[in-house]
Amino acid sequence: MGFLRRLLLTGTLIGAALAVAVCARAESLDDLAPYKMIRSLQFVQDTVVLGDHSAMEMQRFLLTTIDERLRTAEPAIFDDPRNVDAALVYAMSGGNPDTLELLIRKDIAGHFDSRLTDALRSYLGGRGSQSVKSLAEIFPEYKRSRVGPYLALVSANSVIRKDPKLALSYFDWARLVAPGTIVEEAALRRSIYLAGEAGWVDKSMTYANRYARRFLRSPYASQFADLFVKLAVDHFDALKEEDILEVLSFMDVPRQREVYLRMARLAAISGKNKLASLAAERAQILSGDGESVPKVLADLYSGLASVPSSDVASAMEAIAAIPDDQLSAKDRALKAAARAVAEEVLRTPKAARVPDAVAEEPVPQAAEDASYDGLNEAESAERTMDPQAADGGQTPVAAAPQKETEEQQDKAGIDPAFDSFVSSGRSKLDEIDALLKGEGS
Repeated sequence: MGFLRRLLLTGTLIGAALAVAVCARAESLDDLAPYKMIRSLQFVQDTVVLGDHSAMEMQRFLLTTIDERLRTAEPAIFDDPRNVDAALVYAMSGGNPDTLELLIRKDIAGHFDSRLTDALRSYLGGRGSQSVKSLAEIFPEYKRSRVGPYLALVSANSVIRKDPKLALSYFDWARLVAPGTIVEEAALRRSIYLAGEAGWVDKSMTYANRYARRFLRSPYASQFADLFVKLAVDHFDALKEEDILEVLSFMDVPRQREVYLRMARLAAISGKNKLASLAAERAQILSGDGESVPKVLADLYSGLASVPSSDVASAMEAIAAIPDDQLSAKDRALKAAARAVAEEVLRTPKAARVPDAVAEEPVPQAAEDASYDGLNEAESAERTMDPQAADGGQTPVAAAPQKETEEQQDKAGIDPAFDSFVSSGRSKLDEIDALLKGEGS
């Protein structure tokens, strides 16, 4: 069935390409109506998100051709409202925003609604927050028009931070009026992110389920996988395992394994050790006999999750056995960090003891000079840099010699080896924190 579907899509795409070429020959490029070209672009874009990635080259060709056609069109061509809508759809479909600016400057007859074009210009120019009010006022008027689905996406993106609930309503409308299209694909993908960030876990899972049913062959499906992994890790405690399995059930085995590996990695980094172990185990089960890399990665992430457990020694042995040449640079860094943590956990400090000299003789009282006896290197350096401690005992810090002597006696009872172990451990953890800082999925 998959082969037949791809064959039909490819055949239909070739037919669309030939139709564009025939139209272009029958009518010169100067005579071809922009709305006809936009229809071909929409068909090709929808074909791409349904799985025919070979159509992406045709999409680029059509965007370039439409851009040229709009720039050279006579103003009278926009007497037809369909061509006005075509220009607006082109601008909201990844077209050149400068072309819309050119058309607006040439629009002496007032074919373009200035309220709408001003809002779009602000949005396309990166000033989406300035267009929020205008789009909110305009959208009800245009929601059932040819530009309605695209305008819904733009409106949602403009309010996505300020009003997530309103943004979701825009995305829902876009999906409702343009099912099976690139508009629905984009709306679903962004809805997953938006609902997840807002804490609406059930809604986000519903959107993820719909996306998995309809658009797993989209070139943007990798973004969906990242969003789904983040959703599962961030809200694992609120999710049911069967809900996660249901979404993954629409994927083939390699895709499922990839998602589980991403999930195990992010969960291990985030400290969600139970999820990391479960996801790594699933990835191992789904790895074939001849596929060594997925198993290696699953072992690494499982080992990361096991470091904080009581069986840290076994986890360290498993991590050390993982070959570096099968890991990416980031995963080699994770392996090094995990080994460093495990080594610090397993290292046994020497037992603290009181030196004989301290037991036999009392520590002398500090006089004019604040004695450095019994202080470790860090404290000595700190005392040296403190102007109050270095002025010959004339400051309030040196006014209580008895208390200072007691503190020195306490310090003198610490084995330098133990103190070195603590300092080294802190240094290692600081290095690991720096290493993992900024790590993503």
